[in-house]
Amino acid sequence: MRVAITGAAGFLGSHLADRFLADGHEVIGYDNFLTGQPENLAHLARERRFDFVEHDVSEPFTVTGALGGVLHFASPASPPDYQRFPLETLRVGSLGTSNSLDIARAAGARFLLASTSEVYGDPAVHPQPETYWGYVNSVGERSMYDEAKRFAEATTMAYHRSCGVDTRIVRIFNTYGPRMRPHDGRVVSNFIVQALQGQPLTVYGNGQQTRSFCYVTDLIDGIYRLFLGRRVEPTNMGNPGEFTMLELAALVLELTGSNSTLEHRSLPADDPRQRKPDITTARTVLGWEPKVPLRDGLRRTIEYFRTVVTDGR
Repeated sequence: MRVAITGAAGFLGSHLADRFLADGHEVIGYDNFLTGQPENLAHLARERRFDFVEHDVSEPFTVTGALGGVLHFASPASPPDYQRFPLETLRVGSLGTSNSLDIARAAGARFLLASTSEVYGDPAVHPQPETYWGYVNSVGERSMYDEAKRFAEATTMAYHRSCGVDTRIVRIFNTYGPRMRPHDGRVVSNFIVQALQGQPLTVYGNGQQTRSFCYVTDLIDGIYRLFLGRRVEPTNMGNPGEFTMLELAALVLELTGSNSTLEHRSLPADDPRQRKPDITTARTVLGWEPKVPLRDGLRRTIEYFRTVVTDGR
């Protein structure tokens, strides 16, 4: 089939394009390079089954020709990015979602929304199942992202129920791997780059807050299965292995061989204390669960960042 991927130059969007192409499909990618990187798509420059359009999908757009799917991945996704671009984040979550759904509706195509574990906020239920409605501060310093994704989910379900659009929603938990930006502000890239450069690793608060880290190839496999499956309701995807920030820092230091120290700073506002997905649904409905252990995934990611840091990117 031929699919459209918004945010195609981003970390996840570019890997998703690779997966569809590897399975014989055609891909048309959209990105305005607000946070996406042209380098993420450079290897597809001569791929005849891949087309790219530089465009902000918060503005209306059209797709000519047959289309089997629309996968909406456009959005700033790290706290420094969406706090630097709050209006753009809200627009792509609202207008960008509606515009992408309109494309799917007109083409009779399936639509998949990239949502996030941030819809759960600072959760009062642990681990988080899809049935948990979340605990989000709607006017907090992270609200532009949390609420944009919650609104995007509501919009997606409204198009499904009112317009008959065949929709999917994936709630993505912390993901890492090659093509992350070195200074995007996410903890894995922060720790690795700081360790490789001999800088102190920035730990917020006491470092006891937890996250669950999924390697990118595992996540992309799950999203691909979800897109081809039948489940309409939101589906959690992430690695249920749970680590404190101090445990992650120690592992990064070990694997990089760095002598960097730790530097503690104040905990940012509304930073979740714990985050762990309940992936029972993905296991039972899709037969999916992550396979790459954190140690192995970090090794691969560190090798990628050794090249990136050397190149000065």
